[in-house]
Amino acid sequence: MSHAEDHEGTRRDFLYYATAGAGAVTAGAAVWPLVHQMNPSADVRALASIRVDVGDVEPGTQLTVKWLGKPVFIRRRTEEEISAARDVELSDLPDQKAENANLSGDADASDENRALDETGEWLVMMGVCTHLGCVPLGDAGDFGGWFCPCHGSHYDTSGRIRKGPAPTNLPVPVAEFVDETTIKLG
Repeated sequence: MSHAEDHEGTRRDFLYYATAGAGAVTAGAAVWPLVHQMNPSADVRALASIRVDVGDVEPGTQLTVKWLGKPVFIRRRTEEEISAARDVELSDLPDQKAENANLSGDADASDENRALDETGEWLVMMGVCTHLGCVPLGDAGDFGGWFCPCHGSHYDTSGRIRKGPAPTNLPVPVAEFVDETTIKLG
C-alpha cells in the first residue's frame, strides 16, 4: 500500500463521517417539528390550573366553568341535598367507587368522599356524562341531581349514577379551597 492509497482511505473515511453527520443533523431537523407538535399547546398549559371565585354562589345553585375544554359543575348544596345524598345506602349505587381524583382509587362513593369540604356543602365534578360524553342538566332527573337527556342517565345530589346507561359516577377533579371563596382546579 502506498502513501497515496493510505491518504485516499483517510479522505474516504472523512467523507463517510461528514455525510453521516450531515444526514443525522438533517434527520433531526426533520423529526423535531413532528415531535414538538405533540406537546400541549400554550392555551392548554395555561389552563392546567385555574382559580374560580365562588363567593357569589348561593346555596342550591351551581356555577359551570370550562376547564381543560370540559365543563366543571361547582355546586353549593343545601342541607336537604346533603342529607338526601348521605342517606343513600352504598349497596344501592351501581358505581360504589368515589371517582375522586383527590382520594385514593379504592375510596367508596359515600357523599363524604365526593364533597369538597367536610360539611358537604361544596361539590365539584366534571360535567360530562360517563356514558357518551354529553353534558347533564342540573336540578333534574329522578334523584334531584343531574339528568343526561341524551340516553337517560340519572345522577343524585352527589353526582353518583343511580339509573340509566352511564357506567360510573361523575368524576371529581383535583380541586381545593385556596381561601374562603376561591377554588383551585388542577
